[in-house]
Amino acid sequence: MTIKYKKLLTATFVSMILTACSGDDGATGPQGPQGEQGPAGPQGPVAEVPPESDITVAGGRLAQDFADRTAAITNAFELVAGSPAEFEADEDDVAPGPPSVGADIPVTYFGPAPSDSNPRLIGPVQLLKSGTVDTSGEMATTTIPLYEGRLASGGPKDGQRFWYIVTDTSDRDNAAALGLNFSEKLAFTDVAAPGDTFAPSAVRRGFYDEDGVLVTTGGAVDFSSVRSIESSSTDTSGTNNLISALTITPGAIGTDVGDADGFYSPLVRISNARDHIYNAPMISFNTDEDDLSPYCDGISEDEEEAARAILHDSVVSICPGEDGEPGTVTLELAVGFSFGRPVLYLSTDASVDLPAALEGAVFAPALANIPVGRDDSLFSGIERIFGFTNGATNDPDGMVHPQRQGFNSAILGEGGPLQVLGGIPTVATDYSPLWDLNLGEWTQEAIDNGYRARMTEEFAILGMVERGFLTGPGGSPYGSNGIIINCPIVQRLL
Repeated sequence: MTIKYKKLLTATFVSMILTACSGDDGATGPQGPQGEQGPAGPQGPVAEVPPESDITVAGGRLAQDFADRTAAITNAFELVAGSPAEFEADEDDVAPGPPSVGADIPVTYFGPAPSDSNPRLIGPVQLLKSGTVDTSGEMATTTIPLYEGRLASGGPKDGQRFWYIVTDTSDRDNAAALGLNFSEKLAFTDVAAPGDTFAPSAVRRGFYDEDGVLVTTGGAVDFSSVRSIESSSTDTSGTNNLISALTITPGAIGTDVGDADGFYSPLVRISNARDHIYNAPMISFNTDEDDLSPYCDGISEDEEEAARAILHDSVVSICPGEDGEPGTVTLELAVGFSFGRPVLYLSTDASVDLPAALEGAVFAPALANIPVGRDDSLFSGIERIFGFTNGATNDPDGMVHPQRQGFNSAILGEGGPLQVLGGIPTVATDYSPLWDLNLGEWTQEAIDNGYRARMTEEFAILGMVERGFLTGPGGSPYGSNGIIINCPIVQRLL
């Protein structure tokens, strides 16, 4: 299931202004007497510039560079001022359109996005800054550092190596230093096992050794499980819910509390990192550099089966690095919304096997020990994510429905479920990468009256619930479904 993405427009400066800035190599000196030109100012360093023959816009080299960059990531230059873009019938576009649509001027006359000067204002913002984001292909991806770990469980798998990523931390200073997401709520995820006020049940314990390898006291993941999703029905009419017709197997399964090798959770409290909690999802277990190196340039169709037996299902490519250099991993991103803004995020782990299979995530049952339903109350470690069972699906002739959304549509292979996230950094202060799933079902009344639409904002959803147009699955009360999904935020598109 993939979604085609358009890169969000990077607007340019007014070419007329650029013309004024694109003079000769050296600056002119002060004005001479009676309006005559004064002596030339000091010559700056001469930079190597591309030939002038490729300049096709007014404003010189600087304007052309902006124009080339814009053309590479948007269809803005294909638009006639005031006219909408033409999209392919099978294109599910959720990225914002260029500001020139409906205007009488081209996109080059718009300034930079307000988020360039203040990330809390409208415009694109990369939130997970530890790597790069690529939205030029059929799927959006992020390439981030790959780290090595070692299991010290005392169990059968003791001493085995694993590979992981880091996306979030409760350490505000280190989050800023490493380009990670800061989440104060992670501090409230370290809950004790039932009946034992001291034994952890959702956050592993660990430390980093003299080589920078993360050593954890528990947690193993079996990546050899073959992910499968089969539905006995394709009937999406009315309030029908295809989730109830599924037979699934998650593609990776983590150990639970009570296992001889300890429980797996993406969360690790690192004792010699000021005892902070890090979100460190596992990407591969019991593998070495030779196992991973074949996939440095991606995973071919012929390699798919072997790769999935040792890797997280969202891995596009993985390279452990050579001669002590750090490795990298490229992961597929999901698209969703937060307070009306399209966003990109990772989906790495889930507390229940069903969403783990649907999201291509690790089934991590220990995450279920973290309390849900508390949202932003005292000691809550979660934030809410809103999904839909029976949102609009595509037209039978293959035309993409502009209001498409929900798990019925995703199960039919039409694209991702386009879930709605609560607070994220720069938009709210209550961000947590651990999302408490609130699954909604549109009522027959809402469908009959044409109220069912693509939802993009939390409080609009809650308003539909309050009016009786959204309920829980099967007409049940709306609220938490008791499922946690680990979805670190990566980028805001608007």
